[in-house]
Amino acid sequence: MAMPLPVSDMTASDEARKAVNLLNRLADELRRRETETTRRLDYYKGKHKLCYASPEFRDYFADRFKGFSDNWTAPVAAAPAERMNVLGIRLDPDERTADKGLSEAWKVADCERTSSEAFVVTLAAARSYCLVWGNPANEEEPRVTWERPDQAIVGYDSDTGERSAALKLWADDTLEYATLYTRTEVWKFSRPRYARTGYSVSGLIVPAGSDVVRNAGPYGWQPRQGDLDTTWPIPNPMGVVPMVELRNQTLLDDEPLSDISGVMAMQDAINLTWAYLMNALDFASLPQRVVMGADVPKVPILDDSGQKVGERPIELDTLINERILWLTGDASIGSWPAADLAAYSNVIERAIEHIAAQTRTPPHYLIGKVANLSAEALTAAETGLVSKTGERIVYVNSSIREIHSLMANAMGHEGKAKACQRGTVMWADTQFRALGQKVDALMKLKTIGFPLPWIAEQYGLEPPEVERVMRMAEEMAQMDPINQAMNGGVQPIAATSAAAQGEDLAEVAPEPVR
Repeated sequence: MAMPLPVSDMTASDEARKAVNLLNRLADELRRRETETTRRLDYYKGKHKLCYASPEFRDYFADRFKGFSDNWTAPVAAAPAERMNVLGIRLDPDERTADKGLSEAWKVADCERTSSEAFVVTLAAARSYCLVWGNPANEEEPRVTWERPDQAIVGYDSDTGERSAALKLWADDTLEYATLYTRTEVWKFSRPRYARTGYSVSGLIVPAGSDVVRNAGPYGWQPRQGDLDTTWPIPNPMGVVPMVELRNQTLLDDEPLSDISGVMAMQDAINLTWAYLMNALDFASLPQRVVMGADVPKVPILDDSGQKVGERPIELDTLINERILWLTGDASIGSWPAADLAAYSNVIERAIEHIAAQTRTPPHYLIGKVANLSAEALTAAETGLVSKTGERIVYVNSSIREIHSLMANAMGHEGKAKACQRGTVMWADTQFRALGQKVDALMKLKTIGFPLPWIAEQYGLEPPEVERVMRMAEEMAQMDPINQAMNGGVQPIAATSAAAQGEDLAEVAPEPVR
């Protein structure tokens, strides 16, 4: 229930206390996930901490290879995500095109770009979120924002599995902000970044019982109001939780899997192998010479009068830099050949091949060795990726329908919002083919009776483009009378005259004698 501003004491109502308790439960779960989510996204971005095989190697080379990474987690997650392109949603099974209003709203909200980013995050971090809200300036253009899994979370009813609440949590230099969404209300809070006892985003710990904690309420949350807010909390006109979770594959539990979780360990091994390889480049990539059976060269130490008072070993770097060879006694010279660095590169290539096999990523996406392969061979090599992309589409399909439903709800189209939940999401073709190969296949489908609009969709045109092509085809048909005659649109003039003459004769001809 909304109450007028200002709110001086957030504990004044039971509803506010319940909202804070719900906020804290969701925030605690969000922080539990935060470490693994951040780690996965860092791996995708190439921020890898080099794992050393021995303490000695770590102590000597930690600074030398700091920040180095050979990032193979990025193509593993990006390969299927780049093929997941939403074309629209078809609300009526009898309709052949996507809903125009929702397609336009999708484009105005920049969902073509941001949904693609969200799919990458979903595959890498196992989940992402989408928040839909109305736009007071234009009801036909709802606001759609895609949220990171370390800043948003959705709570579900344990009995029905439906969304019961959602939380968006973020911070700036001084404050931490929280917006809690329920079916009926939107609660906005803020607090100092160090208000919660024993916890801080920046790592600083506030002692228990400090004034900032004691005076700020449960966990330090205080009511927050926006520039246009007239009540606190804000009523939710949509009547549903306006945030949707996009989940990757689960094992019938609440823990979606990441496409790169199994790759990260192999990534660490590859980075370590590269570190050993580059170390070998410095010390063993050239033939090495050694002097045997001789003392270390020394130079005399002289006093002020020029008298020898001692000796000191010469610096070997001086001999190397000045190209001087100094041998004494019964010395002999030996050498050993340069190290074979191919052993390291073979290990790296084999590890990358394992990544390709385990993640169903085409080998030519990772290795880059493609020579004399036909279009059919490349298509066959991508079969696993196409199948994997289809699975990922299945995992997020219901979420995309719900997002469109929320958009229709925010636009005030209640009937359309219900239809979206049963609609069909239209996706671009997930299989990349050579143009000639694709056209040949579509021509064969046309000859066995598939309609032109369906052919245009399979070619990859978006719904508005399909309609434009159909209008152009109709205009061309109207300009071609022969084509119309062949398709039954316009009868030839001679045939029309003969038919008319036949009808006139039938009117005056006597009935045959029986």
